[in-house]
Amino acid sequence: MKRIFFILAFSGLATTVFAQQEEEKKETKKGGFKKENLFTGGGLTVSFSSYTTVLGASPVFGYSINKWVDAGIVVNFNYSANRHITYYDPYTYQYYYSDDKLRQFQYGPGAFVRVYPIKFLFVQAQGELNFINQKIIYADGSPSGKQSLSAPSLLVGGGYCNGREGTGSLFYYVSILADVARNRNSPYVEELSNGKVNVLPIIRAGLQVPLFQGKGRRGF
Repeated sequence: MKRIFFILAFSGLATTVFAQQEEEKKETKKGGFKKENLFTGGGLTVSFSSYTTVLGASPVFGYSINKWVDAGIVVNFNYSANRHITYYDPYTYQYYYSDDKLRQFQYGPGAFVRVYPIKFLFVQAQGELNFINQKIIYADGSPSGKQSLSAPSLLVGGGYCNGREGTGSLFYYVSILADVARNRNSPYVEELSNGKVNVLPIIRAGLQVPLFQGKGRRGF
């Protein structure tokens, strides 16, 4: 009986050691694609000023390069409303506000990089190309004007995340970004009565969801 017990105990110990060795090999493996570093999720966007409101959603798909860097692609869907439109008068060489209203629906692809100097803080850069369907509602009751155009954006900023422990973590985040490209057609800016472009603060809150996670999880 003692011999059987010893054999069973030894077999269990050997199995445990072997499993730990295999796990250590996986952890120490350098380079190469790791499907457990893939993530999805997305965020909601809010941006507003005295004359402009922007609401949007942005599903993402990305990859954690390491414990400090995430990168991915994003698809943006935004709706913006301007309560006034700025026009340029070629006779007076001046810009002026009108009571015409502007409604825009924007969509388009983008790519982003997030760097985490601390596990709960990050800085972000995101490039976008927005395709815009625009509708002008004239104050004098004239038929609405419609047109399609596009605008590039470069969003830069930072944020806070809660629940992140490194790669393979489920967490939520809040960020503040600004479009430093300042294109006049960007959904993230507004044109002032003097013709200058005012950059709007972009508040985004979202969730990052890891994919292909096994029983073990990596930490920070």
